[in-house]
Amino acid sequence: MEFPVILRAGEDGWVLAECPVIPGCVTQGRSKAEALENIREAIALALETRSGEGWDAPSALEVVMVYVPVTSRT
Repeated sequence: MEFPVILRAGEDGWVLAECPVIPGCVTQGRSKAEALENIREAIALALETRSGEGWDAPSALEVVMVYVPVTSRT
């Protein structure tokens, strides 16, 4: 199973990783590789917990990424 992950630069050179289809599933790493490994573990733990509580597994299809043009007001 594959899930979407958003990576972005954090403070002090850390990389933040978030899975947008699992609310609150966020982690970080010192590098992109470490952040990806950490988010894999976070997703697996979240799925295990959700399953134990009777929740349905989230679908990667629940997320649609679009770009919205924004005009500066200055």
